[in-house]
Amino acid sequence: MKKLIAFSIAVLSFGITFSQSVMTPELLWKLGRVGSPILSNDGSTLYFTIRYYDLDSNKGQSQIYSISLEGGELNKLTDLKGGVGNLMIGPNGSLNYASKGQIWELDASGISNQISNFVAPMGNLSYSPTGNRILGTITQKLQKQASDEYENYKKANVKIYDDLMFRHWDNWSNGKFSHPALVDITEGKPAVDMKDIMSGELFDVPMKPFGGSEDLTWNPNGQEIVYQCKKLSGIEYATSTNSDLYSYNIESGETKNITLGRKGYDSSPQFNSKGNKMAWLSMARDGYESDKNDLIIRDLSTGEDVNITQKWDNTVSTYTWSKDAKKIFFLASINATYQIFEITLPKKLSSIDPAVHFRQVTNGQYNYRSILEAGSQIIALRQDMNNASEIYSVNIKSGEAVQLTHVNDKIYQGIARGKVEKRMVKTTDGKDMLTWVIYPPNFDPAKKHPTLLYCQGGPQSAVSQFYSFRWNFQLMAAAGYIVVAPNRRGLPSFGVEWNEAISKDWGGQAMKDYFSAIDELAKEPYVDENRLGAIGASYGGYSVYMLAGIHENRFKTFISHCGLFNLESWYGTTEELFFANWDIGGAYYQKSPPASYEKHSPHKYVANWNTPMLVFHGGKDFRVPEGQGMEAFNAARQMGLKSRFVYFPEESHWVLSPQNGIIWHSEFFKWLKETL
Repeated sequence: MKKLIAFSIAVLSFGITFSQSVMTPELLWKLGRVGSPILSNDGSTLYFTIRYYDLDSNKGQSQIYSISLEGGELNKLTDLKGGVGNLMIGPNGSLNYASKGQIWELDASGISNQISNFVAPMGNLSYSPTGNRILGTITQKLQKQASDEYENYKKANVKIYDDLMFRHWDNWSNGKFSHPALVDITEGKPAVDMKDIMSGELFDVPMKPFGGSEDLTWNPNGQEIVYQCKKLSGIEYATSTNSDLYSYNIESGETKNITLGRKGYDSSPQFNSKGNKMAWLSMARDGYESDKNDLIIRDLSTGEDVNITQKWDNTVSTYTWSKDAKKIFFLASINATYQIFEITLPKKLSSIDPAVHFRQVTNGQYNYRSILEAGSQIIALRQDMNNASEIYSVNIKSGEAVQLTHVNDKIYQGIARGKVEKRMVKTTDGKDMLTWVIYPPNFDPAKKHPTLLYCQGGPQSAVSQFYSFRWNFQLMAAAGYIVVAPNRRGLPSFGVEWNEAISKDWGGQAMKDYFSAIDELAKEPYVDENRLGAIGASYGGYSVYMLAGIHENRFKTFISHCGLFNLESWYGTTEELFFANWDIGGAYYQKSPPASYEKHSPHKYVANWNTPMLVFHGGKDFRVPEGQGMEAFNAARQMGLKSRFVYFPEESHWVLSPQNGIIWHSEFFKWLKETL
C-alpha cells in the first residue's frame, strides 16, 4: 500500500510540488462523508453518520455522531466493526440504528444492544407512527432461474435468460426480489417473524437501481403503507418508466394502485401530519427518465389531485411537509445550484400561483442536499466545489445559514483552495450559458495555464456546486489546471426548454456549447490555448469521443470514462432501453432509423481523430457496457494515436473502492502530464 501511495504522488507531479498545501487524492479519500441528520424527539440533538475510508483495508465504515442543534462539540457515539446506518428514533425516544440487517438501540451510557432478531435481514427500516410496528424491506429468492436446472454441475458457470432486463446497472438477474415487510412490536421488542406485503410478486421495492427508504412511507394513522413500484417485467420493464404508487391496508390486506393512469415515474410519497393529504413527485411522460418532476398533492377526503408546480418552469428534486402541514419545503436546481424553497399552501390548492406562494429560502454558490425542519430552522447538508458536505442550520425566514459541523476543517485549513468563478458565455444561437471556471490555488494571472474542458454526464444532470470524490475540480485545480465546466444544452436548472434540448440532438447544439465555452476562455491571456484538454464520463465520455472527431485541433488531449462510442452497439447491449429510445429516438434496426445513429455516433467520426486518447471503463458497467471503451481504444490505436485503456473489472459506472480510486486519479494525472 505504501508503494501505491508513493507511486500515485510521484505521477501527480506537474512541475509543482505536491504536499499538504494543496488537495491530493490521498487527502480526498481522508475526508469524512457526512450523512443526512435526524432530530431527537426533544428537538435538541442531531444524530448522523460520518463515513471514513481506509486505503489499506480498501473499505469504508460509517459511525454515529451527534451534535447539539445549536452547534458545538461533535460527539462520536459508536465505534463498531462493520459500521452502521439507517438511523431512527425509537418509540421510546431512544436512538436506534441498523447493523447487519438487525436493529440496535444505543442506551444513555453509549452501550449498543441488539433489540431485533429478524428471521431475515431487513433494510430501509422505519417505525409506524403508532409505534406498534416496523416497516422495512427484505430480499428473497422468488424466481427459479433456468441455470438452476444444472445446479449439480458445480464447476459450471452459466447464465440463461429468456427476456430482457437480465442485468441491471451492475447486477445480473438472479431471481431475488426486494419487498416491503411488516414486523409487529410486542412488549417493546420487534417480533421475529415478518409479513411480506407483496408476497409472491416478482417486482422490486425499493426500485432498482437507486431506490431507497423514500420509496415507501407510513400514513400517520399507522394502518396504511404507500410504496412505489414498477410492476412490469422483461421487455416492458426495459422500455417503460411507468412506476406507480400502491396503497396497502394493513387490516384488510388489500393493495390498490392509487396513481393508475399516470404514465411516467411516480415517486417519493409522503403524507402530511394530519393524514388528510398525500404528496408525491410525478413525471408525465412514459419513457422519459429526465422529465420534469412535478409535485402533486391529493386531498384524501375528495380524491382531487393538484399539480402545484405545473406553472413553475423547473423540476423538484426532493421535498418534505412542514410539521404543521401548512407548507412544503423542497430542493430544486436553479442557475446551476441546488437551493431550498418554501411553498405556503393556500386553502384552495387549485388556486396556487408560484409567483405568490413559492419562495426561495436560500441563495449563494452552494448545493443544499437534504431538508429537515427543526422549529424555525431547516437543517441541511451543504456542499460546494471546494468543500465536501457539512451540516448547516438555515433560518427559514432570512435564509441565513450557520455551519454546525466542521468534520473536514482540519484538512481544508491545511490546504490552499482555488477560486470558483461564475461566467455567462454567449452560445452560437445567442443564449447565455452559465459556465463555472475553477482556478488553481495561488493563481497567477501573469502565467499561462493548461486548461481542461469538463463535459458533464447525464446527459440531463446539472453542473452544479457538487463535490465529487472522483471528478473533483478542487483536485484538478490543485494540480495546476484551470477547469472550464459549462452548463451546456440539456442540463437542468435553466427551465424545461433548455433541459429538453439535448434529446435526439446529442452531437448537435451541445457540442457547439462546449466550443463556445472553451473558445471564450481561450481568449484569456492566462489560458494556454496550445494546452487544452477535454474530459468527461458517461454522456461526458461520449462528448469526449464526439469532440475528438470535430474539434478542429482545439484540444491536445482527451480523457473519456465509461463513454458511449458506437450508438448502434451500445443500443444492443444497454439495459434500460427507455433511455435510449427517448434520447436517441429508437432502435437502429427499425424501418426508418433515427438520424442520431448517423449524425451523432462518435464512431462515425473516427477518421478525423488525431489527438491522444485515454479510455477508462468498468467491467460491471451494464448501462454503458465495457465494449464501448474497448471499441474506442481499438479505434484510437488503429489510427496510430497515443492511447491507453485503463480497465477496472470489478467497478461499474463509477469507481467506488479506495485503492481503485487512487489508481484512477494516478492514471488521470499521469496522462495529463504526458500529453498536456
